[in-house]
Order: sequence, then C-alpha cells, then structure tokens
Amino acid sequence: MGAADNAAPPRQDDARAREAPEEREVKVVVVDQPPPAPARLQAQRPLAPLQVTTQAPPPPMSVASGAVEPPPQVAAYQPVLQQTPPQGPLPSLNSRVYTNGISLILFLLHLAAAGFAIGFFVFRAVQDIVQHPRARNARRERSLLRDWLPPVEGAVVLSIILAFAWQKAVRAWPRVMVRVILWSSFGITLCVGALLMCFSMPATVGLGVAMVVFSIGTGLYACWVTRRVGFTGRVFERSVQPVDKFRGLNGPAYLMVAAGFAWISVWCVAVIGAVNFRFPGLTILALVLSLAWTAEVMRNVANLTASRVIALYYLRGMQSSVQFSFQRALSYNLGSACLGSLFVPTIEALRILARGLNLLEGEDEFMFSCAHCCLNVMNAIFSFGNSWAFVHIAAYGRGFVQASRSTWGQFEAQGMDALVDSDITSSVCFLTGVTSGALCVALAGSWTFATQRRYTATVSLMVFFVGYLMTRIGMALPQACVGCYYVCYAENPGSRLFKDDDPIRDRLAKMREGRDPLVPTPRFPHQRAAA
Repeated sequence: MGAADNAAPPRQDDARAREAPEEREVKVVVVDQPPPAPARLQAQRPLAPLQVTTQAPPPPMSVASGAVEPPPQVAAYQPVLQQTPPQGPLPSLNSRVYTNGISLILFLLHLAAAGFAIGFFVFRAVQDIVQHPRARNARRERSLLRDWLPPVEGAVVLSIILAFAWQKAVRAWPRVMVRVILWSSFGITLCVGALLMCFSMPATVGLGVAMVVFSIGTGLYACWVTRRVGFTGRVFERSVQPVDKFRGLNGPAYLMVAAGFAWISVWCVAVIGAVNFRFPGLTILALVLSLAWTAEVMRNVANLTASRVIALYYLRGMQSSVQFSFQRALSYNLGSACLGSLFVPTIEALRILARGLNLLEGEDEFMFSCAHCCLNVMNAIFSFGNSWAFVHIAAYGRGFVQASRSTWGQFEAQGMDALVDSDITSSVCFLTGVTSGALCVALAGSWTFATQRRYTATVSLMVFFVGYLMTRIGMALPQACVGCYYVCYAENPGSRLFKDDDPIRDRLAKMREGRDPLVPTPRFPHQRAAA
C-alpha cells in the first residue's frame, strides 16, 4: 500500500504537465475599427483610406526530441496599417482682398477723368450747335453729326451682331470654325483693302495698302499653323462643353457689350466736340487710348466671370453662381483686370514681333541679335505677366503678377510650357476681331463714300477699331473656357474630367515620343536646332 501511495502523486504531476501547454494557449482577437471621423477643420480634404496588408505566419520551429512541441499561433492574420501623409490645405476660394489696388485706383481716376472730358466735349458740341448755329464750328459739328456719326453707330451694331455670331459658331462647330476664321480673315481683309484702294483717295489708298499687307501676313500665318488647326479645334470643342451646364454664363458678356455700346455712342459725340478744341490730334489720341483701356477692362471682367465659374467646375466640381462671380470680378478682382488689360496686349504685340524676327534671324547678324534679345525679353515678361493668369485671379483671388507666375510655374512643372506657347486659340479670337472690323469698314466706308467722301478714311479707321473691340468683348467666353481648360489640367491632370479623349494628354504623349507635328515657336528655338 505504501508503494501505491508513493506512486500516485507522480501520475497527477504527469497529468498536470500534459495539461499545462493547453492552458498556455494564447488567443489573439483582431478588431478592425474604422478610422475616426476627420475634424471639422480638416473636412476640406478628407484623409486617405487606410490600406490593410496581410503578413504570412512564421514557419514552424524545429523542436528537439523529448521536448514539448509549442502550439501553433492562432493570430495568423496581422494587419499592418499604412496611411498616406496628408496633403496641404487647398487654397481659399473666397478671398476678400482687393487685388492690385494701385492699378484699380489709377483706372478709377482715369475713368473719372475720361468721363469728365467726354461730358465736357459733348457739352461743347451741343452748345455750339444750339447757341451759335451759324458759326463755322457749329456748321462743322453739325456736318459731323449728320454724315459721320450714323455710319459709326451702324458699324457698332454690326460688330455686336458679328461678335455673338462668332461666339455661337465657335461653340456649335469648333473644329470647322478654326479653319474658317483663319482663312476668312485673310480673304475678307484682302477684299476690304482692295475696296479702300478703289476709292482712289490718298488716305483710303494708304489704309487699303496696310490692310492688304496685313491680309498677306494672315495668309502666311494660316499656312504656318496648318498642323495646329486640328488640335486647336479639339481644344475648343472640349473647353466649351461646360458652358451649357451653367445658365446665364453669357449674361456678363451681354452686359459688357451693352455698356460698351452706350459708352462708344457718347464717346463718338465727344470726338466730334474735340475736333474744334485746342490740340485736336492729341486730344482725340488720348480719347482713343482711353477707349481701348476701358474696352479691354470690360472684356476681362467678362473673362474673369466665366473663368471663375468654369475653373471651380474643373477643380472642385462646384456649381458656382454666375451673379456672385460677376460681382467679384467687378469688385475684388477689378484691379487685376485693369493691370492685365495694360500688360496682355503689350505681351501679345511683343510675341508677334518676336516670331516675326525669329523667321529672319538667319539672314542678318543684326536681325539675329535683335531676335534673341527680343526672345529673352519675352521670356522674362511671360513669367511675370500672361493671359493665363486670369484663371487664378478669378479662382483664388491672386494678384496679376502672382497669378501669372503660379500658372506658368504649373505649366513648366507639367512639361506643358512648349505646348501652351504654341497655342493659337488667342490668335483665332484676335482674328475674329480683325475680320469683324474689316466687315465694319466695308459697311461704314461705303456708306460714307456715298454720302460724304472726305470722311471716308476717318470713318473707316474708327469703325475698324470699334468693331474689333466689341467683337473681342463678345469672344471673351470661349477664350476664358480655353484658359481654364489648360490651367486646370496643369493643376490636376488626373481629374476624371480630363480622362476621356483628352487632347492635351494625347499631344503631350506625342511630344514625349518625338511624334509632335507642332511648328517650333520663337520661345523655344533650341527645338528647331535639335530637329
């Protein structure tokens, strides 16, 4: 019995030893909790989703004979959480800072001075006609009102009709209209120039020769950019598609054209009054420059309104209010519109001059030096002032110079600078204004030649200028759409709005592969040498 009693405890110990590994069994429960909701201040850009990856369990370890085999681990699925670093905050869309305040103050002072001068000259003209009807000045002013003013007003009405006809045609048939505008500008200016030469007066012959020379240059330009016509048509087609999503987007252009018509009508009467003023040549030149700046500001106000609506649609998918955008363009962004109205025409003129000199740079050493000097100046100007800046001015409320640098910096970052510099959409819009001006010359010049021949040259020059300005105001919407398309693509090329049949992505791919058919531009002369 004693032996049995002594043997019993070891059996219990063996049993406990065999049960011990089962008691040390570890169970791991993995709870997949959703990420916490972002704070209210971070709701502008949600956090990136968590990425869960699996890791295989470690291989079983070899155990020496006689040892206790460890149990397999239960937690074979171990998630590893990886979170992408948060991106910076998005720029504000509701900036309430008046941009380019000095330019705004100068424009308002200029507008007040121009308004005072126009009122004074109108008063002088009416006073002379009413109080001194038999005086020489009164007879001259009455003759101008009877024979000079009606053709000009008729040409202004025609230019308004042509402006919105061009816009409607570009929106309806963009691929066809690019070629039509290029060659109609050549044909119409050539015919109108020949018509002016047929009037057989020294002044009209000079204007006709100038118009014929311009038409020849337009024809050469149309031949030079033939390979870009297809791409430009596709860009117009894609860029104007969002216009139909916003009701009343063309309303600001209508208002600016109506304001321009009223201003030009009063301005024409003021010109008649300035004829009998001291230094009439300088006075009328000042009035012409004032009208040019005012009309450009009107065009850029319509441009800023459309740019904000279209840009917010591309960048944030927002349905912005046209009325609110128009109010911002007339208040916070008006200073940038005034500064851009001075810079952009100068930049475009330098661009045309540089391209012309670049074509002649191999003929003469002096022309070679001038061409490269002009190219360097244009490169510097393009970095600090370009027409693409209106998109960032409208969207983010930046100043003109800051917006110009930011937009061009994005183009360079995306490798789009050569593509953007070879864009001809601005040239197409410019040629619509030239064509409308030529048609206005055909109408008003023939009218004046039939009634009062001595005013034919003056009326022809005036209506060409006025017809060009009014057409450019009406074409502000398509040009704003193209600008938004380029700038917003450079800012977010991966947007879903740029994935299907995107002409910019296709053209950039061809440029990287060396299959780009674009003609080199003066800004990038090294491409021609490399070719």
